[in-house]
Amino acid sequence: MNIKERNFPTIESAAHALADDLADIIRKAISVRGRAFLAVSGGRTPKYVFERLCKSAVDWSRVIITLTDERWVMGHQPESNENLVRSYLLQGPAATATFIPFFGGEKSPEAGEAACEARLKKLDLPFDAVYLGVGEDGHFASLFPGDPAVDARDSLCVPVPETESRLSRMSLTVPTILNARKIFLLFSGSAKHAMYANAKNSGSYKDIPIRLILSQSQTPVFVLTAP
Repeated sequence: MNIKERNFPTIESAAHALADDLADIIRKAISVRGRAFLAVSGGRTPKYVFERLCKSAVDWSRVIITLTDERWVMGHQPESNENLVRSYLLQGPAATATFIPFFGGEKSPEAGEAACEARLKKLDLPFDAVYLGVGEDGHFASLFPGDPAVDARDSLCVPVPETESRLSRMSLTVPTILNARKIFLLFSGSAKHAMYANAKNSGSYKDIPIRLILSQSQTPVFVLTAP
C-alpha cells in the first residue's frame, strides 16, 4: 500500500487541508507543464473543498477540471455533479478554468459514452490529481459493489445503468483514476471509517471497490478523514 493518512477534528478542516493540497499541486503542475488537470468528486462534502479552493491564488486559466463521475441528468439539475462544480468551484477567479462535462444531452450514458470518451481523450492526461469520495458500501466514483463497470479496463469512462436505488451514471474507469499522479480520498462518519478499515484488509474488490485504490502501489493515495 502507498497510503498517507491525516486525521482532522472536523470535516471542514479536512476539506480545507485538501483544498490547500490541490492548489499546491495545481501551481506545481502549471510551473512544470504549463497546465493542470484535475478530476473531482460529487456529493455533499466537496462544497467545503470547492469553496476554499476557488479562492486559491493559481492561474485558473491554465486549469482543466472534469468529474470522477456524473448522474445522467441535465447539468443544471440539483443531482448533477456538474451543477455542484459550477455552483461552488467555478466561481470568482476560478471561473476562468476550463470545465469538461460528462453529460452531453444524450438519452442515456450508453448513448453518450462515445462523446464523453472523445472529450476525455482530448485532455493531456494523466490527471495531476483525482479527488475521490467513498460510500458506506465502499464504492468510489460510480463504481459500485458487484457492478460490471468496476471491471472496465479498455476505456477512459464507462456507463453505469440505472437501478431501483440510483440514477444512471457515467464514471471514470479504474485505470483512468489509477493513472493519476496523485489520488486524494476524503471522508468522515463512523460507517465510512469502519468500511475503510475493512477495505484495507485483503478481500475482493468486487465486494468493496475502494480496495482497488487502497491495495495498489502505482499511485500515491492521500487519505484525509474526520470523525
